[in-house]
Amino acid sequence: MGRDAGRPLRADARRNREKILAAAVRVFTEEGLEAHFERIAKEAGVGTGTLYRNFPTRESLVEAAYRNEVAQLCDAAPALLETLPPEEALRAWTRRFIDYATAKLGMAEALRALVASGTDPHPESHELIQAALTTLLEAGVAAGSLRSDIRASDMFAALAGIALTSGRPEQRDQAERLLDLTLDGLGSRRAASR
Repeated sequence: MGRDAGRPLRADARRNREKILAAAVRVFTEEGLEAHFERIAKEAGVGTGTLYRNFPTRESLVEAAYRNEVAQLCDAAPALLETLPPEEALRAWTRRFIDYATAKLGMAEALRALVASGTDPHPESHELIQAALTTLLEAGVAAGSLRSDIRASDMFAALAGIALTSGRPEQRDQAERLLDLTLDGLGSRRAASR
């Protein structure tokens, strides 16, 4: 990245960086890899110099935007568990996963170019997502609201399938129905036998 990784960012610099990353996801999703840095900077409300200082190459911006999306998704799991019962937290998180996957599908061209350049963030992101799912599933099992025989890797595969088949914004209703069907199947056997 364009800044010294060991030095913490000032609050205004951190806000600018967050705005750039959010704008990059939107613009890459809409326009693909050929999106102009000037458009991303304008969308973020920063100057192009600020964008280039933080992300001197297209690859560094794509990678940071993708990793930021994964981090936000994964950080949501414990936050949701603090405020919602486990089953509802999982339901809310899966909807965030579909939002993440929709953005990822829109950025597919940019992510393929990133992988071709020698950087593949996917294995690490899969581990982080499965860890978040494990946290959510274990909380549901402990509460007695979810089955204990569901693995995070199986849930991840189901969510990825839903995202691939109905992850486009115009298919959101179908994605919601498929999520409900999948999540209803995770109910605890104790609850299902009543």
